[in-house]
Amino acid sequence: MMKQATPKGFRLHIGLFGRRNVGKSSLLNAVVRQQVSIVSEHAGTTTDPVEKPMELLPIGPVLFIDTAGIDDQEALGQLRVDKTRKTLNRVDLGVIVTDGHWTEFEKTLLEELSGRAVPVVVVFNKTDIAQPSPAVLAQFEAARIRTVQTSCLQNDGIADFRQALLDTTPAEFIETPVIVGDIVGPGQTAILVVPIDKEAPRGRLILPQVQTIRDLLDNDALCLVVKDSQLQAALENLKQPPKLVVTDSQAFLKVAADTPPEVMMTGFSILYARLKGDLVTQTLGAMAVSQLKPGDSVLVAEACTHHPVEDDIGRVKIPRWLTTYVGGNLRFTTVQGQDFPEDLSGYKLVIHCGACMWNRRTMLNRILQCRRASVPITNYGLAIAHSLGIFERALQPFPAALEAYKKNAKCQM
Repeated sequence: MMKQATPKGFRLHIGLFGRRNVGKSSLLNAVVRQQVSIVSEHAGTTTDPVEKPMELLPIGPVLFIDTAGIDDQEALGQLRVDKTRKTLNRVDLGVIVTDGHWTEFEKTLLEELSGRAVPVVVVFNKTDIAQPSPAVLAQFEAARIRTVQTSCLQNDGIADFRQALLDTTPAEFIETPVIVGDIVGPGQTAILVVPIDKEAPRGRLILPQVQTIRDLLDNDALCLVVKDSQLQAALENLKQPPKLVVTDSQAFLKVAADTPPEVMMTGFSILYARLKGDLVTQTLGAMAVSQLKPGDSVLVAEACTHHPVEDDIGRVKIPRWLTTYVGGNLRFTTVQGQDFPEDLSGYKLVIHCGACMWNRRTMLNRILQCRRASVPITNYGLAIAHSLGIFERALQPFPAALEAYKKNAKCQM
């Protein structure tokens, strides 16, 4: 059986940025020891971002992203630059590559990455041609920004570059992310409620369900997977109550009714709000559901692109539940993938999926964008639980989020 690769969302995303023809693609090829990106003497060879997954020990799985030159001013240059800037939103570690010169383009890149709290490694490439200014190197040392000098042509400094990546990697990537194992604990049981519908093709489970099962096994917890119609029988067959019940959001009401009140219950989507985003911020964002009025605009954002099915949760079910809750029609806009509007001022609420296909940095940048625009953001599971009146129940496994909700609810009284 073929071994499954690490999902892209769990990989450290390393972006290579810089002007055209400074050697970004050559540097990537040298690091991965493969001809991943096309290398040419002509500027602007790289057009769309090029991704290369690999194992970078001792970190583990990473995803290198080679981008187009930030100084591209040709006919299609602006489109290429726009794609490069979108890549800034999803990298966990930024590499600024230059040919020895530190210009306004590099300064802008450093400011944008620093504004996103992304650690940076600066690579002065082509040292066989030109050396960086000692004064510039001193400025980086004072600012505690790691610099490396390389010559891809002579294969110099590549080992130093690898070490700089290791030394600059955010701490959370050194440890294995936990989805639910810390809540359940070794030897304890979790019941996962998995409705079988059109969004779960025959023979497959959706990614959050599969990853949650693996996380429970990795943390020595017991896992029982059932359909929503089997939950009561599963509870009756257990000698001891489970520590936690996790359900798909669309089955929240039935699962909440069938699960004893002394047993914690939540949803896969809420688990992913904690894993991929900021659970407290998205919990407080869900409280904006109570402030919605007929006619308000709501943005529904999906991380992955898929063909909508009948009764789609983002396009049909969430609008239906919120419309019922508000008591009048709302104006819903749905976006997919990287198509997220720059201007959020017209929206009263953003409801995002669990972002299971993304790395955490991408989701955190979307949350930051909403915060800057003063627009509350929540996720599918939190919005559904709030609109169905089971919000506190779904937050029970997360004390910090539950406390934040109760504190803010009390202030609004």
